Amino acid sequence: MNPNLAHLHPYPFERIRKLVEDVPAADTHPIALSLGEPRHAAPPFVTDLLTDQEVVTRSLGTYPASRGTDALREAIATWVKGRFNAEVDPHQQVLPVNGTREALFAFAQAVLSGNAGAKVIMPNPFYQIYEGATLLAGGTPVYLPNDPDSGYQQDFGSIDAATWDATELLYICTPGNPTGHTMDLSQLQQLIELAHRHDFVIASDECYSEIYFDNTNPPVGLLQACQAAGNTGFDRCVVFHSLSKRSNLPGLRSGFVAGDAQVIAGFAKYRTYHGCAMSVHHQEASALAWSDEEHVQANRALYQHKFAEVTKILAPHYPLDQPAGGFYHWLRTPVDDLTFTRELRRRHNVAVVPGRFLARGAQGKNPGEHHVRVAWVASVDECTEGALRLAQFAEDLR
Repeated sequence: MNPNLAHLHPYPFERIRKLVEDVPAADTHPIALSLGEPRHAAPPFVTDLLTDQEVVTRSLGTYPASRGTDALREAIATWVKGRFNAEVDPHQQVLPVNGTREALFAFAQAVLSGNAGAKVIMPNPFYQIYEGATLLAGGTPVYLPNDPDSGYQQDFGSIDAATWDATELLYICTPGNPTGHTMDLSQLQQLIELAHRHDFVIASDECYSEIYFDNTNPPVGLLQACQAAGNTGFDRCVVFHSLSKRSNLPGLRSGFVAGDAQVIAGFAKYRTYHGCAMSVHHQEASALAWSDEEHVQANRALYQHKFAEVTKILAPHYPLDQPAGGFYHWLRTPVDDLTFTRELRRRHNVAVVPGRFLARGAQGKNPGEHHVRVAWVASVDECTEGALRLAQFAEDLR
């Protein structure tokens, strides 16, 4: 077996099961605010196509191309232009993938050299795929904390030149999981300059980009920052987008990677051997989803409404840091996060994720401690009930 498998940490939800397995849940209906799985309705025009017998029958008799159909890549390129004002070539700078999770993991396997000492910088807390991909590709993770002292922003200025020189890949996530904080144009352009100076690739996870709370100020994307800086070839820059959150289609497993044509070509070659092409009818459904904004606007408005409702309930009881995007509250807890998670289950049958399970101890501390991630993905009524129970729990702890 690959010896690097031994370096992988248990996934957060496995750790949660062990944490609460001996905790009896309160005698009330359970409310799961732990899993970031969108539960809003899928767009009807997508489900109509996926249940069209003629379309599915035709698709199932065809081997899909790993680079995707022209129609899908062109729909994606049009969306990128409209959303980020970035001109991507659909034939050389766009690659459909089976969701961002698969692509973010596979990307490190294609990009990293395997040389001893190769470093990969990532946020801390983080989406654990970044770390697992790094470890299995033989790289060394460098954890850059997002903590309250920095306003949950990464301090890239704290990284010394030697570390930048050893860096082959930088993972960023904007809006961030779990903090919901975003990176602005100047921050992204500073990273692009560093990537050119020190010769590394930036992988920007932007799967939450279409869920935000200020309609006049949507989150900036890495390709947008490139275009504004005159880096029209998107050199050393690649973005990852998904239909899971944007269109409430987590089960479709559909997303894309776009950016530097040379990097995309190498990644496409890797994926040809990997054998992970998206089925043709899923590609047809994806092209429809990327071509429609009405359902995205309705989805965003529903999240905005839910956040307004739960914030009114929680604000008197917790020090809330309102996210700029995404669908999580990164909630600071009055007791340690493990105790908070166990007792919340015992007293109110609500599930959340302990913050330390989403982070690693580095520089002497785990920046996830004394936080929990709360996912507001359920219905308005269930989210409101969950917020009321969290408010009552804060009173219990007092």
